Amino acid sequence: MSDPHSTPDEAWVPDACTLPTAERPLRLAEFDRLFTTAVRGVDRLSAQHLRLRLDGAAQTEELARDLTARESSCCSFFTFDFSRPDPVSLSLDVRVPAAHVDVLDALAERAVSSGSRS
Repeated sequence: MSDPHSTPDEAWVPDACTLPTAERPLRLAEFDRLFTTAVRGVDRLSAQHLRLRLDGAAQTEELARDLTARESSCCSFFTFDFSRPDPVSLSLDVRVPAAHVDVLDALAERAVSSGSRS
């Protein structure tokens, strides 16, 4: 976190993340694409719990499941859960422990700002 060469986008990446530094901008871009194309709403249910309401397309679910599985492998503190509140919607619940609320804050901020660009 004290790397003088880190970009503002990387500043919130916790030390617990094992994703190689060179791959982090690519992963961030993948999340931004998901947020821009699929997020229909963002609900902050608690400091440690974020719900993203996604379009219910099968390809959206496949993409989101793949992305969150890869993210869990490098940032094991994330918990991602999917549910279908109705046949045309998909919810992605993101939870973190209290020590990583700042990471969830940054993710929520990106989801909201990316959604407003679409």
